[in-house]
Amino acid sequence: MTAGTKCDIVYHIFKSNPNLEGLAVVGEDTVSLMMRARFFQQIGTQYGYNLYMGRPVELVVNVRALVVDYSELITDVSVQAMNRAEEELYDLVLITSENRLVGAVSIRRLLLAVADVRAEMAIFMNPLTGLPGNRIIDDRLYQTLQLGQFSVLYIDLDYFKSYNDSYGFKMGDQLIQATANLLRQYFVFPESFLGHIGGDDFIAILNHHDFRQVSEEVIAGFEKIKRTFYNQEDLDNQFVLGEGRSGIHRPIPLVSVSIAVVTNASQEYEGIDQIVKEATRIKKVCKSIAGSVICGNEDAL
Repeated sequence: MTAGTKCDIVYHIFKSNPNLEGLAVVGEDTVSLMMRARFFQQIGTQYGYNLYMGRPVELVVNVRALVVDYSELITDVSVQAMNRAEEELYDLVLITSENRLVGAVSIRRLLLAVADVRAEMAIFMNPLTGLPGNRIIDDRLYQTLQLGQFSVLYIDLDYFKSYNDSYGFKMGDQLIQATANLLRQYFVFPESFLGHIGGDDFIAILNHHDFRQVSEEVIAGFEKIKRTFYNQEDLDNQFVLGEGRSGIHRPIPLVSVSIAVVTNASQEYEGIDQIVKEATRIKKVCKSIAGSVICGNEDAL
């Protein structure tokens, strides 16, 4: 429908199609929207019918209609839709492709689609951190094998169980979330990939071998944020009293971070099982060293 279409034509279109929520109104350089409810409100006033019936619909359209490109993410569109003025919240969202109007979607269908997307994402994302979980991690590792250069960083927290025992699971979860937020700062898509294996274990993948600097920055950042998760007495002592493997209470070091790195700089890997096996070996080396540490497969031969 064009901006010059008379309101009486719009009236008959709506009357003939009782399920029609709205109409797109296309001008030379703009796309506007005429919602059914707003149209009948306009012509339902005392003089509205006589005032508008023979005149163009452009006089009553919503020129602020939400128009989005077909390529935009549905979650982003839903945010834009819900940020509209209250009287426009339930207006149709108009969709364009290559600057041409291709359709419209109701807010109900949009929100249902977003709910479906979030439900699907929940299957693949870690619920505590919102980071990609094991199914996505495995897919990314398979893709990594095709790269000319890669570094796979397995990042985990040492003595995390003792922290949970001393400070409780709620604080433990908050420490995991804070660690995830820290890692997000340094491993940003698409230059790198970050996933949450589970518990206090994370994985980051780089498409190069220059992992040292970013790993050092992660450790420095972790050592800074972890101080906010301990009371002053434990910070002064640099340990907590916890139950060791023998069942005897003893001083246990504060949480630290170990980064075990597998690269293909000097060794080829045919499958992700080989990468995981190598990472497990390197992690044992990391765990044998006190404090936060970086161990690469070239260092841990």
